[in-house]
Amino acid sequence: MHVPDGFINAPASAATGVVAAAAIAVSLRGARRELDERTAPLAGLVAAFIFAVQMLNFPVAAGTSGHLLGGALAAILVGPFTGVLCVSVVLLMQGILFADGGLTALGVNITDMAIVTTVVAYAVFRGLVMVLPRGRRSVTVASFVAALLSVPAAAVAFTLLYAVGGTADVSLGKVATAMIGVHVLIGIGEAAITALTVGAVIAVRPDLVHGARGLRQRLKLRVNGELVDVPDAEPVPVAARSHRTMWAVGLVTSLVLAGFVSFYASTSPDGLEKVAADHGIDKKTEQHASSGSPLADYGVKDVDDSRLSGGLAGVIGVGVTVVAGSGVFWAVRRRRTSDASPVSTGV
Repeated sequence: MHVPDGFINAPASAATGVVAAAAIAVSLRGARRELDERTAPLAGLVAAFIFAVQMLNFPVAAGTSGHLLGGALAAILVGPFTGVLCVSVVLLMQGILFADGGLTALGVNITDMAIVTTVVAYAVFRGLVMVLPRGRRSVTVASFVAALLSVPAAAVAFTLLYAVGGTADVSLGKVATAMIGVHVLIGIGEAAITALTVGAVIAVRPDLVHGARGLRQRLKLRVNGELVDVPDAEPVPVAARSHRTMWAVGLVTSLVLAGFVSFYASTSPDGLEKVAADHGIDKKTEQHASSGSPLADYGVKDVDDSRLSGGLAGVIGVGVTVVAGSGVFWAVRRRRTSDASPVSTGV
């Protein structure tokens, strides 16, 4: 659902830019409360994983594909404020390096794909967790439903933005019907990916899942193939070793998905691209400012082999995103630590 330059006019794009900037500022402050020495590295990995999975377009209807938006996944794993930052980092990397999503439309994309999906998904998730039995399966079920609803919510948000600043004369009713219809289908794929990922993490390290904190029923930790109660204070060496292993597995998985599996992704246009082409929304699409990037369109310039070109671009994208994301989240974490440190005064 990456909106290119030209779909939304300048005033509306500028307004969403202000909204996005304000949301990021609030999220930077909120993320200080969510991030600690365990979750700060995980947040950078979540951003890289979202980047990788977004390269895996899956077919949803005749001639249409979809891909993960990631807001629900990020919010549930690392918290809503950090989730907004995770998706924003991904969108920034995609726009600058890969010419995916317009640069003048960056505010539109952050508002739609980072803010709306995260807020809607986390609100639904928390509501479900409060009424469902307090257990691991409930977290997975709540993740599925939250992710499912977040995608059509983003489609509704785009429709509203288009109603305010659309550059083509297209019936709003047709845009709304087409966008919501196809993105309900895409939401099923989003829900499956989110639930599987959250379920996999909560099975081995439930203490790292932000959305699982505060459950009354004690969660389990898998140790040597057996489930045991999560201890109140896990020994630091064991926790650190387990965390490093999980981080390494997550990074390798992201690299494999982006560098190899992405070659087999659907080449059909995604939901927004299909709707735009069918209804004339794309009449005033502008050339991307980064169209000359060596990584534009997820391929490495001057590498003729398409499989190698796409794979290298994916690996580079994962690497850049995990470095950029980790840098942001470690800086936020250090700021929290410095703010919490007592101020010493000399006499």
